[in-house]
Amino acid sequence: MVGAEALVRWHHPVHGQVPPDEFIPIAESTALIQPLGQFVLESALEQARRWRQAGLSLGLAVNLSVRNLLDPALVDRVAELIARAGVAPGSLTVEITESGVMTDPEAAIAMLWGLRRISVRLSVDDFGTGYSSLAYLKRLPVDEVKLDKSFVLNMTSDPDDAAIVRSTIELAHNLGLQLVAEGVENQETLELLASLGCDVAQGFHLARPMPAADLARLATGDAWTHPASLG
Repeated sequence: MVGAEALVRWHHPVHGQVPPDEFIPIAESTALIQPLGQFVLESALEQARRWRQAGLSLGLAVNLSVRNLLDPALVDRVAELIARAGVAPGSLTVEITESGVMTDPEAAIAMLWGLRRISVRLSVDDFGTGYSSLAYLKRLPVDEVKLDKSFVLNMTSDPDDAAIVRSTIELAHNLGLQLVAEGVENQETLELLASLGCDVAQGFHLARPMPAADLARLATGDAWTHPASLG
């Protein structure tokens, strides 16, 4: 296990658990996405601090929306939160989507370079589902691309999906990037990804969403027993 991804959940006192695909679009259409992004970053880095104090070294990835990415104060805010948590900047990975970058490519690229200068890791999430140009991809100061699960889920039975996965792994490696495959839901897919040279796998076959305390037990106990895991 090399890391975890922070997933935001809303437990509403009246409506119960509200899924993120319901409240995130509303937050993104208003100014609420900025304080929400701040909250998630702060909570994630605080959790990383607790893990480090417990002797557990895990990277933590946080998704940021385009509104967060284009916030002029983002780099200073992230640097302040990292310093406050007392964790290494490289333990935080900021994930951004292709569509987020393409909203304002020049401003987004400038902001990503700002995050790179403070040693935060950068990742392109849901790769393959947006409309970005390879000309922009080669300009992004990112460390990894995350191949969208829509290509991974059926790669063992669909030759076209398998070809896309293979080609994307080669593209990432040729650009000096790490490839993370999302949506790994069975051992057969995991083993095929390993044979293709994929770097890291993520999905329900490896671990389902869980509270931070459960993840710590998984990382340090006997529950993590996947010998073919990629990272």
